[in-house]
Amino acid sequence: MGMIKEFQDFAVKGNVVDMAVGIIIGGAFGTIVKSLVNDVIMPPIGLALGGVDFSSIVIPLKAATADVEAVTINIGLFFNNVLSFIIVAWAVFLLVKGVNSLKKKEEEAPAAPAAPPKSEVLLEEIRDALKARS
Repeated sequence: MGMIKEFQDFAVKGNVVDMAVGIIIGGAFGTIVKSLVNDVIMPPIGLALGGVDFSSIVIPLKAATADVEAVTINIGLFFNNVLSFIIVAWAVFLLVKGVNSLKKKEEEAPAAPAAPPKSEVLLEEIRDALKARS
């Protein structure tokens, strides 16, 4: 029964929903970054390097025959994916950095002093009353 209770606590706290939303947003963000790299960043870089299309840069290992496709190392596609990864990693870094700075600001904000316990207040009243008697 303990594990079922733990799972219910986990699911009810919203961790599962938050994780699912994060995965969905991350997938959509990955698509946007892939388009940014392939359609916006790489064409000008390729143009600056003499009209190179990075997605077509390959290292042939075996030439194509009539019934078998060529075997190649797709170095250009790999470069595009590395660039996409760097952009996503940078965006995640900035997001985590922002969240951490918000947490730090919350921690730095001074908390209101806690009210003294009732017994302490009563003792102070007794002390003050004794001082007034003397």
